[in-house]
Amino acid sequence: MSLDRTDPEGAIAEAAKACSNWGRWGEDDVLGTLNFLDEAKRREGAALVRRGVSFSLSQRFDMNGPQKGWRRRTNPVHTMLDTGTDAALGNQGFPHGIGGADDVVAMPLQCSTQWDGLGHIFDHGIAWNGRAAERVVTSDGDLVTGIEHMAPYVAGRGVLLDVARIFGADDGAPELPDGFAITAEHLTATAGAHGVSVGRGDIVLVRTGHLARARRDGWGDYAGGPAPGLSFTTAGWLHGTEIAAIATDTWGFEVRPNEFDDAFQPLHQVVIPNMGLLIGEMWDLDALAEDCAAEGVYEFWLTAAPLPITGAVGSPVNPIAVK
Repeated sequence: MSLDRTDPEGAIAEAAKACSNWGRWGEDDVLGTLNFLDEAKRREGAALVRRGVSFSLSQRFDMNGPQKGWRRRTNPVHTMLDTGTDAALGNQGFPHGIGGADDVVAMPLQCSTQWDGLGHIFDHGIAWNGRAAERVVTSDGDLVTGIEHMAPYVAGRGVLLDVARIFGADDGAPELPDGFAITAEHLTATAGAHGVSVGRGDIVLVRTGHLARARRDGWGDYAGGPAPGLSFTTAGWLHGTEIAAIATDTWGFEVRPNEFDDAFQPLHQVVIPNMGLLIGEMWDLDALAEDCAAEGVYEFWLTAAPLPITGAVGSPVNPIAVK
């Protein structure tokens, strides 16, 4: 797919038509590409557990996170409601010496490692499966495709494509530079180098090394600034492979700056409302990548259920990969 940098509107419309899954699973569908992840695919994923080693693919949820306030996104605020001090002073009013601690967290649902739900992005006022956006998401939340519908299903065969390890800098650092557009050719070549297949029902993880760089150099503009990521031209690959979901170690999934002269997240506009693709962002793939490289095995059991927050258009997640 070639790009006319001056015509994002035309490119988005063309890709949306070519990659549309509207009606594929019926007019009432709320799962999108998660429909590809069926029971057989889940059994295939479970059979990949051999060593029993596990990896959390989540960043920490705390005040030291990447957010800078864009669109009122802040880092999590953790507050204690009851503490050991309260218990020691006998202020809790419990009998026979028992005490306890309680706490609360306030945070945007997409401030750290998370899934983008199907109600997160619209295309000209249209949400997933051709529904009117104003009838899907209101001040009461996502009334149709809330993230809670996906909670039972995001578990299956995970595949890591460590694009940074294959196409990183010549000095051997497994990182891609900001603005590096990952094409379908990069993804295919990486899968080949890893000796792994990518296909129907897989949950694909793409490592760029951007999070590793942010950890080393400071958050900077990690949240919203320049980054490596998927090229707009990968829309056809994402559609044709019939993967269930995809996640990256970057804030925005697609390359930033975007590949058009005047655009904002155009690949999101194609793959969420038109394709119904589940997208994960800000995943921590570094430890998993090191193990995959050492073992030479890039597939694993992956469970990454969103919190079933009724009507939410996104959710924090603690993905667990098991090998």
